[in-house]
Amino acid sequence: MTAASPPPHDVADLGLAPLGRQRIEWADRDMPVLRSIRERFARETPLAGLRISACLHVTTETAALARTLRAGGADLVLVASNPLSTQDDVAAALVADFGVATYARRGEDEATYYRHVTAAIDHAPRITMDDGADVIGVLHGERREMLDGVIGGTEDTTTGVIRLRALEREGGLAFPVISVNDADTSHMFDNTGQSTIDGLLRATNLLVAGRQAVVAGFGPFGRGVAGRLRGMGAHVIVLEVDPRRALEAVLDGFPVMTVAEAARLADVFITATGDVDVLRPEHMREMKDGAILANTGHFNVEIDVAGLAAMARAEREVRPGVREFLLPDGRRLNLLAEGRLVNLACAEGHPASVMDMSFANQALCAEFLAREGADLEARVYPVPPRIDEEIAKLKLAALGVRIDVLTDDQARYLASWEQGT
Repeated sequence: MTAASPPPHDVADLGLAPLGRQRIEWADRDMPVLRSIRERFARETPLAGLRISACLHVTTETAALARTLRAGGADLVLVASNPLSTQDDVAAALVADFGVATYARRGEDEATYYRHVTAAIDHAPRITMDDGADVIGVLHGERREMLDGVIGGTEDTTTGVIRLRALEREGGLAFPVISVNDADTSHMFDNTGQSTIDGLLRATNLLVAGRQAVVAGFGPFGRGVAGRLRGMGAHVIVLEVDPRRALEAVLDGFPVMTVAEAARLADVFITATGDVDVLRPEHMREMKDGAILANTGHFNVEIDVAGLAAMARAEREVRPGVREFLLPDGRRLNLLAEGRLVNLACAEGHPASVMDMSFANQALCAEFLAREGADLEARVYPVPPRIDEEIAKLKLAALGVRIDVLTDDQARYLASWEQGT
């Protein structure tokens, strides 16, 4: 494939491809697990001729996954899973240098976003890859005629898994989907919180030390955000609705309270729940002048942006990615990234070494579905344990770490019930 004959695409500027290629190659250096899988895929082509439609954040790390799927023989279409997460130079390089049909523009409007999702569906995929379940959602909604050709899919984020499990409960899920988000090798690395703090700092240049911060949600990602903020000297309050997670936060040393109690205390609010309307106008009326509101969940629903805009008597952009809302009493509230996921809209998302694990799961789950998807029931599955274990082994090997192997006696003991005290 050459720049003179690119695949079908809709990207901002193919002239950005040289920069994009440099950045893709830089990220690839820190993704040894995916590189090793790509080398094997190139030899074995386990995805030969298989149509895959992927709706993911179009970043340097996703480019490494796309190259791996292509090396395995897949016929791939890639579209963006969020209007503000696309790296335009990467999208250009994927088209011009790597021959991947890519439909993604940073800042695309809703109509363009769903036109791109439609392009993914028009590809008639045998396997879907989602980050937020938008392709699967449209397939199960207005494009049901395309369902019969799909043998399976993967989902990469908590919000998408929530949607898929709801669809399964209603008896409407039409094909098996693997929750890559729930893999142990994804959770270990994919929820560090570093990228959220990176987005906050790039957008605001805020000194975190000494600030009062609120983190809504203490799941794997919220826990990472809270820990990173505390490590940088912030005083962190946690909000939770799950008693078990709230108790975990308390035992980890975090104050836990309600949104109403925390609203007047914090300088920074970060939502990480996957649910709607976490921060609402009644909370915003109590917030400090200058408070910063950010979301790191997948969809822009956790902060009531419409409610904030309706409260304000004026608004303006005060820094790239920072919108100031002037309230009638003179207080100012600052919203980051339009309420969209701040780690990708204001920064570059997770580091490459983090996404190495998540996307290794994606690649090996695609191989698993190609081989066994037609025999699976239509439900949400965890990542097969042998895939998780293989990725852990590959990562250890890349790190130069060796571990012991059970002796025969140890293995027998763990598999038996007879021996007691």
